[in-house]
Amino acid sequence: MRRPDGSPSLQRLKRRAGVFVRMRRALRWFPPMLADVVRGRYRPVPWPALGWMLAALVYLLSPLDLVPDMLLALGLMDDAVIVGWLLTRVDRALEDYRVFRGERDAAPR
Repeated sequence: MRRPDGSPSLQRLKRRAGVFVRMRRALRWFPPMLADVVRGRYRPVPWPALGWMLAALVYLLSPLDLVPDMLLALGLMDDAVIVGWLLTRVDRALEDYRVFRGERDAAPR
């Protein structure tokens, strides 16, 4: 069985790695965006980004989960998956802000 560079498993791995990039980028850009919004430097307010981040925080802090944390590995994995998905939504909502700041990584990967 040959595995060229364009193999489906390699492409799937690259896509999943992209999720981590988006999560890290959302966490990196959210605090400066929030500071710029509060100081009035950035308008319009990116309400979707604020909503998605609030949802992620509420889910993390809430005692109610899809899978209880008492089931250690599964409980923590469901938190990671759901919060990760929410952070990718935050990243998408911050694209206009990154363009506003003139950053080179403004386009989604």
